[in-house]
Amino acid sequence: MSIKAEEISKLIKKQIENFQSDIEVNEVGTVIQVGDGIARAHGLDNVMNGELLEFSNGVMGMAQNLEENNVGIIILGPYVGIREGDEVRRTGRIMEVPVGDQLIGRVVNPLGMPVDGKGPLETTEARPIENRAPGVMDRKSVHEPLQTGIKAIDALVPIGRGQRELIIGDRQTGKTAIAIDTILNQADQDMICIYVAIGQKESTVRNVVETLRKHGALEYTIVVTASASQPAPLLYLAPYSGVTMG
Repeated sequence: MSIKAEEISKLIKKQIENFQSDIEVNEVGTVIQVGDGIARAHGLDNVMNGELLEFSNGVMGMAQNLEENNVGIIILGPYVGIREGDEVRRTGRIMEVPVGDQLIGRVVNPLGMPVDGKGPLETTEARPIENRAPGVMDRKSVHEPLQTGIKAIDALVPIGRGQRELIIGDRQTGKTAIAIDTILNQADQDMICIYVAIGQKESTVRNVVETLRKHGALEYTIVVTASASQPAPLLYLAPYSGVTMG
């Protein structure tokens, strides 16, 4: 079987026409130290403060200490699988969480990843967890009451929408019960409630979610959980994530 030079020439020309020279450049560093939720890496000269980083095992991290020769990274997940010499790459994104109506009725961790077994979130919008707060003069004043459903609170110390209120008490005195009762009382009130559980047992969070689901309150509630078994950085991020999602 003879091979014609013309056929070879046509084949080469066709391959050249279909050739794509797209080059993807990723800035990759190397872990030089890791321990107790903190890692240090070198080679990330252009990393931004607060930028999300991804380790080779898929665990995310956030750049914090930008020093001359290395970068301090808060590990946002289990750190036992990260070793010295592992790769860590930039994502180009500042620490952010997904936002939107798709979060309503879901249970997520402080990174916005669902943990309720209902599949991935179908949201395309995200918002940085650290934003400049609006000035006092730009904020809308508290003008509408928030009914908690507890007569003693509504009569003696009424709460307004947009107001911050601290619930203080010892263990097993009913702090969580007040918060849950308030959420349950917001049915048909055109409100979105966000319950952030920080440092609680996973069984306690599960019971809260089941209570909300049983009374139909999960239809207007987002649950952000950072249980006691999670790394400390996730507990630190939890309140910021909850406020950002709102």
